[in-house]
Amino acid sequence: MNIRPMKDYNFWFVTGSQLLYGPQTLAQVEEHSRLMASALDASEYIPCKVVCVPVMKSTEEITKLIKDANYDDTCAGIITFMHTFSPSKMWIDGLELLQKPFCHLHTQFNRKIPNLEIDMDFMNLNQSAHGDREHGFIGARLRIPRKVIAGYWEDDNVQRRLGDWMRVACGVAVSKNLSVMRFGDNMREVAVTEGDKVQAQKVFGWKVNTWPVGQLADMINEISNTEVDTLLEEYREKYIFNTNDLESVVYQAKEEIAIERMLKQNKCGAFSNTFEDLYGMKQLPGLASQRLMEKGYGYGGEGDWKTAAMTHVIKAMAEGKNGGSSFMEDYTLDLTLDEELSLGAHMLEVCPTIAADKPKIEVHNLGIGGKNPPARLVFEGKAGDAILVSVVDMGGRFRMIVHDIKCVKPILDMPNLPVARVMWTPEPNLLTGSECWILAGGAHHATLTYDVTAAQMRDFARILGIEFLHITKSTVIESFEDQLSISDLYWKLK
Repeated sequence: MNIRPMKDYNFWFVTGSQLLYGPQTLAQVEEHSRLMASALDASEYIPCKVVCVPVMKSTEEITKLIKDANYDDTCAGIITFMHTFSPSKMWIDGLELLQKPFCHLHTQFNRKIPNLEIDMDFMNLNQSAHGDREHGFIGARLRIPRKVIAGYWEDDNVQRRLGDWMRVACGVAVSKNLSVMRFGDNMREVAVTEGDKVQAQKVFGWKVNTWPVGQLADMINEISNTEVDTLLEEYREKYIFNTNDLESVVYQAKEEIAIERMLKQNKCGAFSNTFEDLYGMKQLPGLASQRLMEKGYGYGGEGDWKTAAMTHVIKAMAEGKNGGSSFMEDYTLDLTLDEELSLGAHMLEVCPTIAADKPKIEVHNLGIGGKNPPARLVFEGKAGDAILVSVVDMGGRFRMIVHDIKCVKPILDMPNLPVARVMWTPEPNLLTGSECWILAGGAHHATLTYDVTAAQMRDFARILGIEFLHITKSTVIESFEDQLSISDLYWKLK
């Protein structure tokens, strides 16, 4: 994929002051800023490079800096900190131009207030409590989406929160440059997978276009035996072969190579397809789609380009983590009283990054699509805390719904269910959670992730200016309905 690794992004550490304090104080501010940026850059919680820029002392300096940040493709965001008092009218021209994610770090260089050392010189130098409130006002007055993190800059929790936000900002950068390849259209008559592609490009940056299924079929037929043999060796190392139908596995290998080749040629990070349009193909991609997700590509079944794009973005945000993220679908429920569970799966396409154990390659009839039985990876998902993320088009705006879930080891073996599956308990319980999801219009498709948090998805939605709804262990249906009504009114007036 033509995706910049997270380590190649940087964040500009911007310290605010003014010329009033004189050269000696400003030299100290500059030194403190370099020390703080260097410490953050070295932190295990910080995934990207932190670059200390010169202290900002005037409207002209601030405006030039923000213009430079906007046009630097490696800059994923700015982190501001007011060491002294930086009059916020100086920031108006620059902040009005800002197009990068913005975090306001409310901290100070010294941890404690000293006793004997504190005098007016110390007070003039260390005015973060004063300066950050002035800076906070102008962010609020200009109504700029921003993250505010308060705490001492050396503390783990502050660095962890800052690192989490930086991952979100990198996800925004990936989103803004994402192209999605559609093979065929949406599944016929399905509503929730539809959406305004022009608005999606304006809001998210997603370039969503269609390529002929016949072109993919031609490319599959061009894949050499040598390429297939190399990939089969990788399959044998990573998975358990639980089939004698090598022909089906070979065809999935050809599909994987062909799809990835087309994705790379067209610089696409995600793709969708539908079993209703497999012109010229022998099988619906199963193992092939699972493998491509494992490599970081986004995928959406039945033409669901929104979930395909979101899955890729979430995988980019989770770079270096090992919990896993996948395209997912709510399939069927266990409604045993007080023990309710949801079974998530799909016909074929669940990413093996969420597998609890080594996946098995199996071949079974699909019963849909009218093609040959496809090979797929079969496994159980991991136990652990996760979230489901769904993006839906509400007509004129996008809504993100995030649901906290607890994945569990499946309570049944299900030996005759030949698909990858995950079982979970939604918060606060299946009945309340499901009612809220349905009231909000959440799709039957979602991205399931163990790596990215609801707080990070809230930051993502804030940066891009979309509606955000969160179903948690404390959610109450009546309050959630009120929230939906208020949210509808707000977004219609916005």
